[in-house]
Amino acid sequence: MTVLSAKLTFYIAHAASLKDKRQIRKSIIDKTKQRFNAAVAEVGTQDSHHTLTIGISVVSSEAGHAQNSLDEIIRYMEGHADADLTEVELQ
Repeated sequence: MTVLSAKLTFYIAHAASLKDKRQIRKSIIDKTKQRFNAAVAEVGTQDSHHTLTIGISVVSSEAGHAQNSLDEIIRYMEGHADADLTEVELQ
């Protein structure tokens, strides 16, 4: 069994409030969960309306499959988030 995780940090330049951030967070997390079989959640920077930190976790019986899935999720989130991906921390 292989478990991989990543922490993604996004910058939301146009967010004027935590409400704006919440809408963006909900959209990208819901879209990602619907498309992929992975755990996705906000894991930090809850008090900053310009920074969104999302954690992703995948489990697979094969290491290669887990890595490919995680890479695909990161690419998807980068392309579909209404924010700029600034940092990816693989764990």
